[in-house]
Order: sequence, then structure tokens, then C-alpha cells
Amino acid sequence: MSEPVKGGNVVPAASFWHSLKTVAWSFFGIRKRSESHKDMARVNPFHIVAAGLLGVLIIVVGLIVLVNWVVAK
Repeated sequence: MSEPVKGGNVVPAASFWHSLKTVAWSFFGIRKRSESHKDMARVNPFHIVAAGLLGVLIIVVGLIVLVNWVVAK
């Protein structure tokens, strides 16, 4: 699925993997503004929501495992 953008150019839609990388960069907050704008023109909003929820789940589970590991020692 491709969507037209300004100037009549067609930008290919991003894959779910690309959406995961976009969300990962946003968690760190170290993405260039120009790269972020390019990503926002390509991504699927449903992919971003799913990737964001997956990222939050990984962080929460990681913190729970870390706390249990520290408390157990």
C-alpha cells in the first residue's frame, strides 16, 4: 500500500519491522527531526500502536525481572 505525498511522489508503506525501529528510536529520543518526518510519512498507525504496546510490555517485564533478581540476592 502506497500513499501519495506532496509533489505527487509515492512513498512505499513501512513494514512492521520498520515501525518497531521507529518506536525504539522514539523511546530513546535521539532521532533526527528530518528522519522522524520521513518515518511519519510512511508508517501505519496500527503498526505504531502495536509496536508501542510491545515496547512498553518488554520494558515492564524487564523491570519486573530485574527487581525480582535484585531482591532475591
